[in-house]
Amino acid sequence: MAGVALLAFGLLVAGSAMAGDAVKGEKVFKKCKACHYANKEKNKTGPHLVAVLGRAAGGLEGYKYSKAMTASGLVWDEGTLAAYLKAPKKYVKGTKMAFAGLKKDKDVADVIAYLKAAD
Repeated sequence: MAGVALLAFGLLVAGSAMAGDAVKGEKVFKKCKACHYANKEKNKTGPHLVAVLGRAAGGLEGYKYSKAMTASGLVWDEGTLAAYLKAPKKYVKGTKMAFAGLKKDKDVADVIAYLKAAD
């Protein structure tokens, strides 16, 4: 029983440590702005990211996704988005996204916090 409590506490602490900062995320998002809007429902080279959390990957009408993204079966939540932002081409082989990914876990968490706040 103590092991379960310790595990739960560890997960709680880890989750808190990785909580993103939306203000910092807005700065990191500058790397994404060439291809994506986060606060305007208008597509650029990439789809807009307004209300991206909860959206099916490849499911935004009006944007032409790669076959790989459309067939991925993903739904964007914090976990799938974090994995994708770390290494897009590895996470969805065949994606059109040219960006190599964010190297730092904190940057990923901050961008996700920014996307959540921008909704």
